[in-house]
Amino acid sequence: MDVLESALVPIHREGYRFVAIFAAVALAAFFVFAPLGWVGLVLTAWCAWFFRDPERVSPVRDGLVLSPADGVVRTVEPAVPPAELGLGDASRPRIAIFMNVFDVHVNRMPVDGTVARTGYRPGKFVNAALDKASDDNERQTVAIRMADDRRIAVVQIAGLIARRIVCDVAEGDRVRGGARFGMIRFGSRVDVYLDPGMSPLVVAGQRTIAGETVIADARSDEEPRRGEVR
Repeated sequence: MDVLESALVPIHREGYRFVAIFAAVALAAFFVFAPLGWVGLVLTAWCAWFFRDPERVSPVRDGLVLSPADGVVRTVEPAVPPAELGLGDASRPRIAIFMNVFDVHVNRMPVDGTVARTGYRPGKFVNAALDKASDDNERQTVAIRMADDRRIAVVQIAGLIARRIVCDVAEGDRVRGGARFGMIRFGSRVDVYLDPGMSPLVVAGQRTIAGETVIADARSDEEPRRGEVR
């Protein structure tokens, strides 16, 4: 039963159109050449699986910063946030999370707060795993003001084959940590810019789960962590 429930998860609304297109092509292929129809059926199942939107259990406590994406932490280092966020030109701790085509691509809010600013900038579609993707690629930015007036930001970045960034929040919206706020179709990346006083609690190479993995804690004075492969 647990295996069945883990496989039969809801599909994000962004996927309905794609699943329908894949299914229609698969059906047509059966009339042309049956083996192609079976290939199309497999691809339809993959498409539905790609747009899966599972429930998550989010830790709830003031100050916790949750991962906005499923994926692997590529870098944890200081960086200047995009200008459209209005967060100044000083470096902040940045956590870059790369999502491959096998990860859940629904993005979730990292903290409770109010959306202070949003912005969109068109750009290139280079490999999202590269550092220059943060500067060169198409991106959607969201700055969030927490209850204690600290600000953090989430940046959705299109990747090599990503062609649509979905962001469902607007300036002034009240948001909750762990709640869904959008997605990026196909391979992509999400950057989190922390408040300057926060220390990251994840390391490069670590896998994160959107809405569940704690990537920073505003109440913690812990030094940045190191990671080892074991």
